[in-house]
Amino acid sequence: MKLTKKSHACVRLEKDGRTLVLDPGMFTEEDAVLGADVLLVTHEHPDHFDEGRLRAALEGNPAAEIWTLRSVAEQLSAAFPGRVHTVGHGDTFTAAGFDVQVHGELHAVIHPDIPRITNVGFLVDDGTVFHPGDALTVPDRPVDTLLLPVMAPWNKISEVIDYVREVRPRRAYDIHDALLTDLARPIYDRQIGALGGTDHSRLAPGASAEL
Repeated sequence: MKLTKKSHACVRLEKDGRTLVLDPGMFTEEDAVLGADVLLVTHEHPDHFDEGRLRAALEGNPAAEIWTLRSVAEQLSAAFPGRVHTVGHGDTFTAAGFDVQVHGELHAVIHPDIPRITNVGFLVDDGTVFHPGDALTVPDRPVDTLLLPVMAPWNKISEVIDYVREVRPRRAYDIHDALLTDLARPIYDRQIGALGGTDHSRLAPGASAEL
């Protein structure tokens, strides 16, 4: 499987000539969704869900389909009947040759005064890749590659490090990093790499890795 990092929380996975795209949001390149066979969206926040990008993907590929939670599905299902699927914690499905399990229910706490919304994470191909969205969800099975949200209004680096330790992936790649300045990146790289207990790496937007 080939993983390509796109800006912020979006990644593309390619396998056997098929493409799965996770969380194309407002910080993501417009072409990130082009050619996608499967689109997964973890929650409704605009840095993860850009309606225009998803509509372009579905219009560009009549066979493309979306799996997401209800709050996102309701915004798209009427325009694309039968192609937008609602999922929640514990669900499993296969799409374009990718086996996916859904983990998690709620977005991390931003502040006690802000109501929490729903959020799901997607575990692809029996733990090959896990994208938690905006939560530190720990799947109930081993994870090979963890997509690690390193900088958000709802987290701090000690929580990120402890999350890596709890999940214990073979490797972790940064996501949710558009808010992290280049000046701070070496600090995050050093601390997560030294204390997380796993192989921690950062891919620039457009860079790829073979899993």
